[in-house]
Amino acid sequence: MPRPQKCRWVKGEPDITYFKPMGVPMHSLEEVVLSVEELEAIRLKDLEGLEQEECADKMKISRPTFFRIIMSAREKVADALVNGKAIKVEGGNYRIYNEDNIEQHGHGCCHRHGQLNNKI
Repeated sequence: MPRPQKCRWVKGEPDITYFKPMGVPMHSLEEVVLSVEELEAIRLKDLEGLEQEECADKMKISRPTFFRIIMSAREKVADALVNGKAIKVEGGNYRIYNEDNIEQHGHGCCHRHGQLNNKI
């Protein structure tokens, strides 16, 4: 039996949760689903430029777990870009923190499997 998944800490839920190729109708698009923690991994490593150890510390996970998350996220984004798919950000297993690393959502992990509020 596998261990229960540790909660991943993220800075916040994204304001924009859907990206699609321009000029392609929605009904003819395939989607790639990126979890909130996968987006956070991309933000920390590729946008903020942090080292993997720093990223893992911020998300309160091990370095090997961070590596698996970032590789999964990059593979999904590459698939969407190269193959003209939409990217939908939703779901995951995460807890939100603010800049002072103070928890913003009660105790326990926020299990998010449904849609986020889309602000397109």
